[in-house]
Amino acid sequence: MPYEAPTHTVERSLRATTGAKVIAGVDEVGRGAWAGPVTVCAAITGLRRPPAGLTDSKLLTPKRRDALLDVLEGWVTAYALGHSSPEEIDELGMTAALRLAAERALEALPVRPDAVILDGKHDYLGPPWRVRTVIKGDQSCVAVAAASVIAKVRRDRMMAELGEQGGGIEDFAFAANAGYPSPVHRAALEELGPTPYHRLSWSYLDALPRWRHLKKVRRSEESMELENGGQLGFDF
Repeated sequence: MPYEAPTHTVERSLRATTGAKVIAGVDEVGRGAWAGPVTVCAAITGLRRPPAGLTDSKLLTPKRRDALLDVLEGWVTAYALGHSSPEEIDELGMTAALRLAAERALEALPVRPDAVILDGKHDYLGPPWRVRTVIKGDQSCVAVAAASVIAKVRRDRMMAELGEQGGGIEDFAFAANAGYPSPVHRAALEELGPTPYHRLSWSYLDALPRWRHLKKVRRSEESMELENGGQLGFDF
């Protein structure tokens, strides 16, 4: 399906209006998964022409994403990944877990960004970072699109490695589903119960009578929002 290539329009606007020189694009993957971490990539690209075919990772085939990763890792000025574990997601809720993963990614960059372009409409990052949210930024902004592809491929590979450990983990087919819902994943959960890599506060456990007792109850997203300055949460 044809799509418009991402541009540096938002980056140029931030440079002109805020004086920012180093701008990072940020995107996440794994938010809706049942298992595995939520992963955030922060990428700095400058204003160079992007590689051909770069766009939101969700619009690309796995083969094309893999090929683009090889190009992107040598093309970006810098990038870093941050993760929040299933335990942190269960304890903190997704909004705070996303913030933690994003902070880890941004702080791992070799230079601190002057501004951040965040995919979506909700600023889950907040101060002290200077944030510009962009709906569908992973399609329209070069740096965010680069972060989208890197985050997706790297997390998919991480989940595939987890699925090769044996001991029944292979039955969850993490290499195929990356921890997201699928018929094979659901069947393995019904038979074997959640692994140490599963999020135990997720509602999928409500449909598994044998394992429902394992569900963790955490503070609501609303209480977390109040404690963190009214940051908006996500619905699941």
